[in-house]
This record gives sequence, C-alpha cells and structure tokens, in this order.
Amino acid sequence: MGGTRKVMIIAGEASGDIHGAHLVKAMQALSPGLEFFGIGGSVLRQAGVRIRVDNSQIAVVGISEALAKLRILFKALKVAKEDLKGIRPDLLIVIDFPDFNLRVATVARKLGIPVMYYIGPQIWAWRTGRVKKIKKVIDHMVVIFPFEAAFYQKRHVPVTFVGHPLLDGMMSTRSGQTKGDLRGDSMLIGLLPGSRNEEIRRLLPTMVQVANMLCDHIPGVRFAIPVASSVDRALVEAIAEGGRTRFLILSDRLRDILDEATLLITASGTVTLEAAIAGTPMIIVYKVSNLSYWLAKLLVRVEYIGLANLVAGKTVVPELIQHQASAEKIARQALQLLGDEKRLAEMRRELSCIAENLGAPGASQRAAQVAMNLLSGN
Repeated sequence: MGGTRKVMIIAGEASGDIHGAHLVKAMQALSPGLEFFGIGGSVLRQAGVRIRVDNSQIAVVGISEALAKLRILFKALKVAKEDLKGIRPDLLIVIDFPDFNLRVATVARKLGIPVMYYIGPQIWAWRTGRVKKIKKVIDHMVVIFPFEAAFYQKRHVPVTFVGHPLLDGMMSTRSGQTKGDLRGDSMLIGLLPGSRNEEIRRLLPTMVQVANMLCDHIPGVRFAIPVASSVDRALVEAIAEGGRTRFLILSDRLRDILDEATLLITASGTVTLEAAIAGTPMIIVYKVSNLSYWLAKLLVRVEYIGLANLVAGKTVVPELIQHQASAEKIARQALQLLGDEKRLAEMRRELSCIAENLGAPGASQRAAQVAMNLLSGN
C-alpha cells in the first residue's frame, strides 16, 4: 500500500484513553510510520494521536446524563463520520463507549473500512441483543476477560482474548515522583469518585461527608483524591472545600495513591481492577440518577456492579449502591473494615486472586498485532 497508513481511534472515556495510548505505542513499535487521529483525551494526545474531539466533552454516566449531552454527542458523531468519509482511514479502532462507537462503526462498514473493537461493551451483563449489531459492523473483537471470548465464540463473532491492559499500564502509570506527600505516620484513605464530571458531582460530596465522619474516629487520618485528565480539577477542589480536613488532590497520581492507601472508597469501574492489582482493600460506592437506576434494575443481568467482584464471581469487596450509598453507611462500613485486620488481610488475598485471573502482561502488544493484521487485510 502506497503512502502513509492512517488509523482512526475513538476512546470516549478516561480509561479508554489510557488503554488506547498503550495500544497506539505498541502499534507504532511494529510500524513507526502509522498516522493516528480521532477522539480521545490528553493521554492519547501525548501518544501522538491528533485529537479531533476531546473526550471530556462527551463522557457520560447513565441514560439520563446521556440525554443531557445529546447535542454534544451528535456534534462529535458528525465529526467522526466526516473524518471517515473525508480522510478514509485504513483502520478504525473503537474502544468501549458502545452506543457512540457502534454508530461510527456502521458508517465505516458501509465505506469498506475495517473495524477493530478493543474492550467491547458489557453485553454479557445487559442488552445482549447488541451482539447482532456487532456481528454486522465489527471485523474483529479484541476482549480483555476470558469469559468474553467464550461469549463471542459461541455466537460466531471473530474474537481474540488478549488479557487485561491494566497489567501493562500499572507500572507505567506511576508518576515517578517521590511519595513523600502521601507517606506519613497516620492512615491514608483514598477517595476515588470517578473519571467523569457527572460522577464527581454525584459521589464526591458524599465522600467528603464520609471523610468528616472518619476524622471523628481516626486521629490524624489523611485523605487523597486522584484527578483524572478527563475531570475538571476546579470542580474537585470546590467540593473538597466542604471538608473539615485538608485533602491531597493529585493529578496523574492514581497508582501512587493505590500503593500508599490503607483503604479506598471508590466508584465502580476499571479502577476497582486497578485496586485489585495493587492489592488495596476498597469499598465500592455508586450513585446515578433515579431514572438510570430504575432502568438498570430492569435491564442489567449481573449480580455485582464492581468489576473486581464480577471477575471474582463473588463479593470480595462491599458494594453500596444508590440509596445504600449514604455517608453514614459508607463511614460505618469503613470503620468496620479498618477495625478488622483479619478481614482486611483476607480481602487482600482474594484481590490477588482476581489479579491472577486477568491474564498475562502483554495485552497491548497482542492487541496491536491483531490491528496490524487487519491493516494488512488478514
């Protein structure tokens, strides 16, 4: 093929931005002349991707939140479609973010552009019927859990299990800074309210209330809040001002906090797997709008909301969801855990088992090889 080969990549959320960047770097190692562009955030930009739409504009939580951002989402969708038609990339890689990405993939299929889906939608949990759409518009699924591969194989969808990219990224996401600001004689608790502004607004005020309560019971306790690149730091700082203690608000320091914290109070999602790999005990909390919660109760087919518990197939870490996620109940659960070293030790042991089930390191390199095969027409 003559000329520079172009790859369009779409990562609608902060976690996809990180995993996409590792994939891009692995592809660049295999073929240094590739040109990347698409939708993503600061991490993909640093990896050399020309960002057409910043994903902080389109990240959403829940159905009602998506409705509130419809205009912005449609604008981003228009940009993606125009790029497919105008630039005609040699390959489209989409990462998670299914409702948006499947629409883009449909256009790519009509244009004859091969599509790789990396880290697919959780259709094993809800809206299983989407597999029909995937079968029509996706050339190859690249999945990160072994049970996902079995799901797609059963339905005759081309699929490759590569393992979880977190196993590649955990070391490289350490900040490289000294941890003196996190280390101390007193206990450190990590507050992880999520990677989207909507999550911050729903969860962080409650977490600040929890911190106020824990200050009454644990002398000198300290709290750290990591700030994802997709989050408005000023929003985090404004909410944290309501606390009775000083919060360490740290950008790009998630892994450092995971390493140093005794306990995490965290939103559900990929971060629970990162905590599992780090072996850090946690309490999972989550709130969405009442509409989103009601619809999820009707549609979701899995027993757990936290990925750590889903991979384990049992309750390893406590989950407090929606009305259960009150400051009083979270604080009570935290104090019970912190007062029971035997339970904390058992939780750490079971978290290490979860990490072992995520596969071997090298997921990004294996995914890159699938992408290169698609670029070569294989």
